[in-house]
Amino acid sequence: MRQTPLTCSGHTRPVVDLAFSGITPYGYFLISACKDGKPMMRQGDTGDWIGTFLGHKGAVWGATLNKEANRAATAAADFSAKVWDAVTGDEMITLAHKHIVKTVDFTQDSNNLLTGGQDKVLRIYDLNKPESEPLEISGHSSGIKKALWCNGDRQIISAADDKTVRYGILLKNSSLSISIFVVLKDVFVAGGDDFKLYKFDYNTGEDLESYKGHFGPVHCVRFSPDGELYASGSEDGTLRLWQTTVGKTYGLWKCVLPEELGSENSDSIYGTPPEVKA
Repeated sequence: MRQTPLTCSGHTRPVVDLAFSGITPYGYFLISACKDGKPMMRQGDTGDWIGTFLGHKGAVWGATLNKEANRAATAAADFSAKVWDAVTGDEMITLAHKHIVKTVDFTQDSNNLLTGGQDKVLRIYDLNKPESEPLEISGHSSGIKKALWCNGDRQIISAADDKTVRYGILLKNSSLSISIFVVLKDVFVAGGDDFKLYKFDYNTGEDLESYKGHFGPVHCVRFSPDGELYASGSEDGTLRLWQTTVGKTYGLWKCVLPEELGSENSDSIYGTPPEVKA
């Protein structure tokens, strides 16, 4: 059955980072970071545009939402990270840095923000006291590309241009808590410079399937919190939403599978592929 992605336009330059919120009473949400300097928030299951966060004066390299989707954070080339009210779009806090900021991540309680960037230093800010000096963690020998809380917020995993991944324990912050990264079922998805997305078996590494939809290299891929779809961001300036289980009715995808129809119609159905509307 053919994969039919939903295409989300609006950005004018490459999309370099994506993040989903947790599941809220209003559904879940998706934020995108783009080199156009205008991060956008969307409804997570449909890709419908909700709003744009205006205030950065350079490319936005990283973006995230807290699990309740009422706070957003962004990392930018203007040497700052910003925290936003994700409901109103208002800027709440600006955190000045010494160089380009590439990554941001909230703790589960939204009280702390982790940042990293070109100055090779990880910083942890207390958002209840943003004027206080952050906790700084060194170790990488070149710019940090991504950093995330993991293992109940007691640890941080970071990746940098020095081609290393570091995994550190925060004994001084053992009271913090979060769950950031989950392997979906038994698969993971990756994107490449060949414009394709690849789905792999997590346990064996076997290439299960691949899809092409973007018109430029794929920079980021993220699973939705319910695991029903994954989002990709590309050099072509678009986001695309892909079904984890192709052919399932979900969001804007409306499908009819053969087993859902009466057996009396089975002869004609198996000769015609299901219709997908997106």
